Amino acid sequence: MDRPFTFESAYVATPALRGDGFLRVAAATPRIRVADVQANTEAVLACVKRAAARGVRALALPELCLTGYTCADLFFDRTLLRACEHALEQVLDATRDMELLFTVGLPVAREGAIYNCAAVCCRGSLLGLVAKANLPNYGEFYERRWFTPAPGPSDALVVDIAGQTAPLASHMLFRCIDEGAEDLVVGVEICEDLWVADPPSVRMARAGATVMLNCSASDEIIGKQAYRHSLVSGQSARLYCAYAYADAGEGESTTDLVFAGENLIAENGSLLARTDLFTCDMAVADVDIDRLAAERRRSTTWVRPAAEQRGVLDIEFSFADLDIEFFFDDGEVDALDALDDEPIEGPLMRTALEIDRVFPRTPFVPADAGDLAERCEEIFNLQASGLATRLAHTGTKRAVIGLSGGLDSTLALLVTVRAFDALCYDRRDITAVSMPGFGTTARTKSNAESLAEQLGVSFREISIHAAVEQHFRDIDHDPAVTDVTYENSQARERTQILMDLANSQGGFVIGTGDLSELALGWATYNGDHMSMYAVNASVPKTLVRHLVRYAATLFGGDIERVLLDVLDTPVSPELLPPTGDGQIAQKTEDLVGPYELHDYFLYHLLRFGFAPGKIFRMALRSFEGVFDHETVLVWLRVFYRRFFAQQFKRSCLPDGPKVGSVTLSPRGDWRMPSDASATLWLSEIDTLS
Repeated sequence: MDRPFTFESAYVATPALRGDGFLRVAAATPRIRVADVQANTEAVLACVKRAAARGVRALALPELCLTGYTCADLFFDRTLLRACEHALEQVLDATRDMELLFTVGLPVAREGAIYNCAAVCCRGSLLGLVAKANLPNYGEFYERRWFTPAPGPSDALVVDIAGQTAPLASHMLFRCIDEGAEDLVVGVEICEDLWVADPPSVRMARAGATVMLNCSASDEIIGKQAYRHSLVSGQSARLYCAYAYADAGEGESTTDLVFAGENLIAENGSLLARTDLFTCDMAVADVDIDRLAAERRRSTTWVRPAAEQRGVLDIEFSFADLDIEFFFDDGEVDALDALDDEPIEGPLMRTALEIDRVFPRTPFVPADAGDLAERCEEIFNLQASGLATRLAHTGTKRAVIGLSGGLDSTLALLVTVRAFDALCYDRRDITAVSMPGFGTTARTKSNAESLAEQLGVSFREISIHAAVEQHFRDIDHDPAVTDVTYENSQARERTQILMDLANSQGGFVIGTGDLSELALGWATYNGDHMSMYAVNASVPKTLVRHLVRYAATLFGGDIERVLLDVLDTPVSPELLPPTGDGQIAQKTEDLVGPYELHDYFLYHLLRFGFAPGKIFRMALRSFEGVFDHETVLVWLRVFYRRFFAQQFKRSCLPDGPKVGSVTLSPRGDWRMPSDASATLWLSEIDTLS
């Protein structure tokens, strides 16, 4: 009997190929946490180690897997960007002895832009940063808000990152120079790049790429799985290539989307391996590089690489000896042409910072009295114009406001009166509702009634005592337990009254909550959190005070007297019983911290994306003699913890007018996943002293 012929006898295995021209390829989904770069780094390394143990030589990981694809406006944050570069260095150091090429997704900031990149790594060397060329800007995807499209290969940046120098561009090829692996050429594209009419993979394949790695974050909707299968399989067929598609999955924010983590490997039109939906798993397959090369040689319509070489950046690599060179148009790129001379620091790097400037304590408020009056008038007009437009558009001529006698509801009433005056509506069609509860004091109740009377609006008093007590009985809550249930039941009962009263009148409930409360989540979900138009949504507490004071000077007389007393009243939701002498017992700033500090933190985080350490050092100078070191540090931690934890309330805010450069509307200025992790920022705060 003849001895069986084996390809092992004809083809010797190389460091790259397993023998017989096969390459083991994988696509994997690490289980990540949004914005938790260190945890994601560990998850990435676990995937890489698992792949290496299985003999994988080319591994695709999902798009932006070091941060999570759904970080939204956190991509602007310098803390996150620095952490990613440090994490990339960790990944490279930890994989020096692993004989595989793999991708790691991260944002890279250079030359005034942020790029959505896949770092291509092999044995501790960074071969290149493939930047996403086609950025979606539709539906729930607003990548052009954060990222800049990739520079072409002829405009490649050469950047220092993670202690190494690497090119950053699209259309990059990674050519293996190991003996016997001359047909192993890897190309990388990122998610949407595959879905466009002219994918980068077409040019790369024509220039020689036989293996395509796609780092993706594709949300899952009905019918998309079948289309994705056909797209990946079809691309591998058209290009005579192996195509590994790695998809984001568990851990991505589910604020508006669900990511299923389906990983696919196709070869020349056949789907070789895939993972189940909603699993963090790894698809592994041995693709036949020799077969792909043979298919191309047989095809009379396949354009030979020499004809398509221009416009592609070539990078040579070896699994054995990594002397990396990269070439474009047969000429080596001059690294000095595009070197970024100011690399981003490591994630928790602390340096002595001597600040020669003292920054304003109230960045939302102009220091000059004349400027402040002008600003207040402008803001009043913006708020009133927004409300007037909404009322006119909907044909609504009535408004309902819960008037507590506190600052925010007072400002909301003043804005509503101005809007009604502008529309020539009768002020009596504004109904101010006082809803005394277990914590209402005589002072705030009296001020609410007096203000409504002086402004000429309708006033109603509806006690919530009986309704809430009945609710306590319905849900078996002991009213002696003054916990969050005790408090929030009152807030939701008030909102129910306002909504139903507005329905009965054919009117709008006007929201009263301000920007500072939204930042801290200091609102009862579906209680005072909800309204039909939120006029104060982009006005911080420090500015609310000045707006009310400005209004007092405009009105004068009895209205001024009431407004000044409102300003002098401690900020409180008044949900806990008053003290024995009838004074407010529940003071907001005793619980969540001084609004002056929180507004300071908020402004510098959102406006500039400063890191916690920088904000902390700035605050120490700004508030010197007002708040000591420990006080600033304590409330900085509270701010970041609450800001991240309470995003879910901001994700479903009612409409409201934008009046300044910093606001938290989920539809425009601040898109943040509701389940983003604060670990990175809190860890930095832990290092401050």
